[in-house]
Amino acid sequence: MIEPASAIRTEPEIAAPDAPARHSVHLGLFGRTPPFTSRQRRVFTIATTAGFFDQYDRALLSIALKQIQAGLKIAESQIGTMLAVIRIGYILSLLLTPLADVFGRRRLLLYTVVGYTIFTGLSAIAPGEKTFVLYQILARAFAGAEAAVALVILAEEVDAAHRGWAIGLLGGISSAGYGLAAIVFAFINVMPYGWRGLYAIALVPLALLIPLRRVLPESARFEKEQSEGTGSVKVWEPLVQLYSAYPKRLLMMLSVMFLASMGGNAAGFLFPKFLQEAHGWTPGNVSSLFLFGGALSVMGSIVAGRLSDRLGRRVMGTTFLFVAPLLTIWMYTAPGFTIVPVWILEVFFDIAAGTIMSAYSAEMFPTSYRSTAGSALAVAGTTGGAIGLFLEGVLFNFTGSHARSVCYLTVFWLIAPAIMWFFPETSGRELEEISPETGHHAAL
Repeated sequence: MIEPASAIRTEPEIAAPDAPARHSVHLGLFGRTPPFTSRQRRVFTIATTAGFFDQYDRALLSIALKQIQAGLKIAESQIGTMLAVIRIGYILSLLLTPLADVFGRRRLLLYTVVGYTIFTGLSAIAPGEKTFVLYQILARAFAGAEAAVALVILAEEVDAAHRGWAIGLLGGISSAGYGLAAIVFAFINVMPYGWRGLYAIALVPLALLIPLRRVLPESARFEKEQSEGTGSVKVWEPLVQLYSAYPKRLLMMLSVMFLASMGGNAAGFLFPKFLQEAHGWTPGNVSSLFLFGGALSVMGSIVAGRLSDRLGRRVMGTTFLFVAPLLTIWMYTAPGFTIVPVWILEVFFDIAAGTIMSAYSAEMFPTSYRSTAGSALAVAGTTGGAIGLFLEGVLFNFTGSHARSVCYLTVFWLIAPAIMWFFPETSGRELEEISPETGHHAAL
């Protein structure tokens, strides 16, 4: 749990007389931050706040799926299709994120917070399945853009030596939003309006807009690019550059995101429902697992960030991405309460792999279309996840079992680490060195 302000301890870093002061802040369960300047610390805090509520919304659809299904009278055979359609919203984020590469990261982040919050709140009053799906699609369009821009701002501001550490810590703290969802889900049977009341809580981020407008700085790299006149001036330019400058690199990353999501997305979404129906767990049992077990699992993000800075993104990413699907198969076949430690390990490795992919998404492309690249990769993951959820529904009609269907899908997931092994190494390198803004690009 994050310590209160009065308990936060800082550790000064030795710096040159003309260098900005740096401090490493202790965050309780999440350990210490990298040695941040005051500006970096402010950017990090805002990025984690945005990620926290995004994770809360994502968690609700999964953890309260059984109750949402009952409330909206959704047929069992339609669950996979509904989840797949909702994830299409992340594809729409590709229409928004290029604006961050043209008009600035700060402005778009503020607008996406508003859009995401409004449509998540409207989900609480959706009268039926179709309107609920529509609101969720629009919420995810804004949430996808928000997450991409927050990650880019952080990656562009922190030091190269600590970039993996910072991104891993961002993922770990943002995942606490999942913990909040787990806590409130335990009270779903007494919460006013049930699952609808849980979605109403998502309106809280609107209260953050006033302080965000005052303290959120623009990315220094974006400002430098604009002052030099090398940035994009038309909204379609980032998309054109993305698909023409580093085609091999882009294809590999899109493939990994697509296959991993195709093979693993259904496993995460259906697991709370699986626990309640196959193992007889109550909502309170599910909440306890996601709260306490999840607190251990989110450490995967922090561990992955630190290890990838020290041992390399490619080696650690390939390892985590290979082990996660194997643990998923074990998780859906484990008997009794042995499912608990297996689930914790699976989520640990899955989060760790996702953290390294997040780092790659912010590192492998130039400033002029870095936000667009992050969104394009999210779209690939969304598309793969949607197809995976659709295939799960098809497989369920043949197998009669969600568990078996999920296990069959992991074959696609296992292809992803083989592709990641050929990624270039990015740890410890400046962004301009990894992906220069020139017409003479490397083959990868």
